[in-house]
Amino acid sequence: MNREYQHDAHRVHLVLSHLIWCPKRRKPVLTGPVARRLSEIVQTVADENGWTVEHLAVMPDHVHLFVRGNPTTPAHEMVRRFKGRSSRFLRQEFPQLRRLPSLWTRSYFCATAGNVSAETIQRYIEAQKGT
Repeated sequence: MNREYQHDAHRVHLVLSHLIWCPKRRKPVLTGPVARRLSEIVQTVADENGWTVEHLAVMPDHVHLFVRGNPTTPAHEMVRRFKGRSSRFLRQEFPQLRRLPSLWTRSYFCATAGNVSAETIQRYIEAQKGT
């Protein structure tokens, strides 16, 4: 995994997010061809938005995604784009998924990661007060 900072025209950033979301009622429907197609859709959405999929694990009843984003796109927007596109395409392509009232629950989990720990950042900020 590449943990190098990205350099744009006027910013330097490292935005890594761990996202998790589940099918409605936590049904184990993400298997076989559905799981493979979901992986393709996630990669396409990431590519279109300039994000990098660092790791993707499609489990039968939930999705783990570790993605490198950018500072202008909040995590909830990333989740919305991944869930929205995948729900639409998967329900069109796999009729058995239409039995669910919706493919995904409204909830999700998000955590951020980086090169330094929270303690390191706190020490750095405290040290700045002394200068």
